[in-house]
Amino acid sequence: MLGVVFVAVIIAVLVRNFIDDPSEFINVSLIGLTTGAVYGLVALGYTLVYGILQLINFAHGDVFALCGLVSSSIMISLFNLQPGDAVLVIAGGLIATILMTMAFGSALNASIEFIGYRPLRAQPRLTMLITAVGMSFIVQNISLAIYGVNFRSSPNLIPDTPVFTIGDVSMSWDQLWIVLITIPVLLALTWLVRSTKQGKAMRATAQDQDAAAMMGINVNRTISFTFLLAGGLAGAAGVLFLLQFNMRYDTGFELGLIAFTAAVLGGIGNLAGAALGGLLIGFIQAFNEGLAIWTPGGDWTRSMVFGILIAILVFRPEGLLGERTPEGA
Repeated sequence: MLGVVFVAVIIAVLVRNFIDDPSEFINVSLIGLTTGAVYGLVALGYTLVYGILQLINFAHGDVFALCGLVSSSIMISLFNLQPGDAVLVIAGGLIATILMTMAFGSALNASIEFIGYRPLRAQPRLTMLITAVGMSFIVQNISLAIYGVNFRSSPNLIPDTPVFTIGDVSMSWDQLWIVLITIPVLLALTWLVRSTKQGKAMRATAQDQDAAAMMGINVNRTISFTFLLAGGLAGAAGVLFLLQFNMRYDTGFELGLIAFTAAVLGGIGNLAGAALGGLLIGFIQAFNEGLAIWTPGGDWTRSMVFGILIAILVFRPEGLLGERTPEGA
């Protein structure tokens, strides 16, 4: 009943704001869509690793931040991309930057698994969890040592001019870019996990590692591939985030917690749930910070997000799309 009342209040607030200014409501929703897409990419990395190892990889957010910082070096120092370059030059440079950053994130994440997690796989889960926290600090301090404490940003390569304008509603190119990258990545990931031989090996390993090994599946290779995949998603998300916002060494800590909340909200271990949770968190943040009527304002965004995390863990720990297990996870 408490949950029903809470949802009813949220719907009432949204309806009131939509009636007051429909154009502003839709514009804020588009901001929430693009922000939520980035959260969803990072949340997918959390949910992939949790699904196969039952481990919250707290270093994932810091891998995301380091990937974003590395992408800034690739764009500026390697390709020397400038806002005045030709469209094909910018598009080719950004695609190459995304691919190179994804490769870096994959290698970094797989190295973390090989060095930090694989030797402890037979130990209690708490041991690996503490190691994950330690890995988070290690990656964060590597970012600090290389890039310092200052924020870094990318050149304004993608214009913020409108793609389309309908009345007072408009969507800019930099917002559309994020959606155009995110949707194919999500579809490709879903196809890989559900329809390929490697995806079947991942699902079998997640279900029972010993049984999978008895059936001829290389469990170590499958787990390493999962970390490679999660690192690639963190790399793509790092580039997309940098194109919209500034980034520094500790950006991944807070955004990683938000993405983890999104994964828990949607149902950690569930790919569609991670994407849904990321979008919902993105909309919540955008509505709270962008709407004017009956909203607490930006100072309360973090409290609201982590309040949702606590509420989900208490009332529905399996998340929106997750399945309740005998352990209640």
